Amino acid sequence: MAKRFEPTARQLRLAVELRRLRDAAGLSSREAAALLGVSAPQISQIEAGLAGVSESRLRRLAANYSCTDEELIDALVAIANDRTRGWWEDYRELLPTPFLDLAELDYHSSYRCDVEFLFIPGLLQTEDYARAAFSSRIPDIPEEELELRVRHRMQRKVILEEPAHVPYEAVIHEAALRIRVGDRATSRAQLARVLELSEADHISVRVIPFDLDGFGGAWSPMMLAGGAVPRLDTAVRDAPHGTGFIDSEAQLAVFRTLFRRVEAASLEPAGSRDFIHRLAKDL
Repeated sequence: MAKRFEPTARQLRLAVELRRLRDAAGLSSREAAALLGVSAPQISQIEAGLAGVSESRLRRLAANYSCTDEELIDALVAIANDRTRGWWEDYRELLPTPFLDLAELDYHSSYRCDVEFLFIPGLLQTEDYARAAFSSRIPDIPEEELELRVRHRMQRKVILEEPAHVPYEAVIHEAALRIRVGDRATSRAQLARVLELSEADHISVRVIPFDLDGFGGAWSPMMLAGGAVPRLDTAVRDAPHGTGFIDSEAQLAVFRTLFRRVEAASLEPAGSRDFIHRLAKDL
């Protein structure tokens, strides 16, 4: 199979999981290669995401690694067999790679959760709000790239639309609802859009008011994307050096706990809608 020069985040995740299975089995790459009848460099390339792996070879590797989790194996096979060329590929070499990886992650998610403190979550943003948000974060961004980023963000929202919608939950701090990103009209339209989307059966919006007691808080944005099985969940965090995709079991457990705490401290969806209605009237 041809060598890849820039594997996607999804291809890298498959590579990481195969490496974890081999490590759990206590085998070296040379030993795994001997069991499969290939060279050690081939195993290394597969585990680096630089080469694909066929379904038959993947299942042989899983058997040699004594992995009996059939749901996990089937999920890994689905990734290995995936030949999807999604809409995000149109942006390759036009936008930074994390934009493409995030859209791919959205597309394959079984559920999505966002926690935001200063901005409305991207999947809920209007076009004007997204344009103002990108402009405020990168003041000198070229107009062409700004419009590419806005268009990309608008296309990401396809996962919330019928018929293939993904269950989605957003927890938004009051600060993000009150901060004016853009002008008053932009803020009003954005709150109206959040309220409109929150009425959908598969979308839940919860608010953390300033004066809410018992908020344990994460204090920085985070995102959870469900995999085909829980082991393949992914957490995403923005950092000064860029977007970070987190997939270790220990770290995922921390993020799930953080999300449950933030969710438990927030208002119920109905109360959150009432809260946003009141804020909108004050604008």
